[in-house]
Amino acid sequence: MILISKEESRRLTVNGIKRYRQRMQILSLLYEHRSLSASDLSKEVHISLPTTKTLLDELIALKAVETSGIGESRGGRKPALYSLVAEAFYIVAVDMGRYKAKATVFNCHNEEVTPIRFIETNIDDPRLVDKLHETATEMVRDAGISEDKIVAVGVDMPGLIDSVEGINYTIKNPSLRNVKKRFGAKFQKIVYIDNDARMQAFGEFVFGKAQNTTNSVVLNWSWGLGLGMILNGQLYSGSRGFAGEFSHIRLEDEGELCICGKRGCIETMASAHKLLSLAKNGVKNGTISQLTRIFKNNPEEMQAEDVVSAARGGDEFAISILNQVGSALGKGLSILIQLLNPELIVLSGPISQANQYIMTPIQQSLNQYCLENICSNVRLEISEIDEHSGLLGIAAMLFQKVFGDAMDELK
Repeated sequence: MILISKEESRRLTVNGIKRYRQRMQILSLLYEHRSLSASDLSKEVHISLPTTKTLLDELIALKAVETSGIGESRGGRKPALYSLVAEAFYIVAVDMGRYKAKATVFNCHNEEVTPIRFIETNIDDPRLVDKLHETATEMVRDAGISEDKIVAVGVDMPGLIDSVEGINYTIKNPSLRNVKKRFGAKFQKIVYIDNDARMQAFGEFVFGKAQNTTNSVVLNWSWGLGLGMILNGQLYSGSRGFAGEFSHIRLEDEGELCICGKRGCIETMASAHKLLSLAKNGVKNGTISQLTRIFKNNPEEMQAEDVVSAARGGDEFAISILNQVGSALGKGLSILIQLLNPELIVLSGPISQANQYIMTPIQQSLNQYCLENICSNVRLEISEIDEHSGLLGIAAMLFQKVFGDAMDELK
């Protein structure tokens, strides 16, 4: 509950419940629009202007809302604008990968109030939730934030995730199976869990290249191929939250064995794992390349970023690898384009930073495999908030959930 204890909520009258929900609607609108006049809020919440002003006065007294300037006149006096107090509410966001997690704290203006913490993780570690809880507690304490101002915790992670139940069906670590329950027990806050690619897509939709789009897809091109979709102006999750498993579309009948147990998945042809496999084999075979010169004695230390860097430096071997995985990805994307007809595809992740060395083979492949009338209207762009898209997506989703769930709890 926000601005009220659970004990107080049980004593609310019917009118008290109605009033509380109206407060939450105002907070939700101010979060979405940053600042609004009392008149705007009155129209959006469908209540009288005097009632709106009374509710705003109550929220100001609770230090949740403040006046923030003067708006444009629409005939008559210029209206006062109202905004959320930045320090009124905070959320903890955790972007969890298989071997590394990022965590930070956001205020309700979507501003990071603590430096991003990087945590070495092993997704099979039974103490992983404890480690993340300890890190989050340290961040909140170091920032001098009162514990009661932390209203929610959000975690994104790879896997098949039912965000309603908070269950990750892919994780074999039993302590992380019911992620929402485990994090909820530790943090004693509202907890939201979702797929990492989906939260990256939501981050792009709210803050990045996918703003103002109606149908767009965001591909996190990393160790695997994570896909998030914005369809008809909404984040798309599917019937159980499993939509977007693009990396396991089969492209070859007798291809390489994938981690999912099947053969010929796009992931085996176009992921960072495939890119590094090609690069390491070339180095071991003595291929003339700056990669061979650098990693001849330790090829296993090579990262996708090293291949990208070599290509951008003009290394022909690295460029040929990017051409191969880019062509494979373009073939897979042609299926998506013909099914979904998106206006925009946003690429993120380390391989996307190869710029023209990856965009060119993708585009050539799209031209080869995709219907021209559909393909010609799709923009292909590289993310500008790549490193932070997941955390930003969690922050935006969490604040929407916090204000919405607070209203739902009293229905």
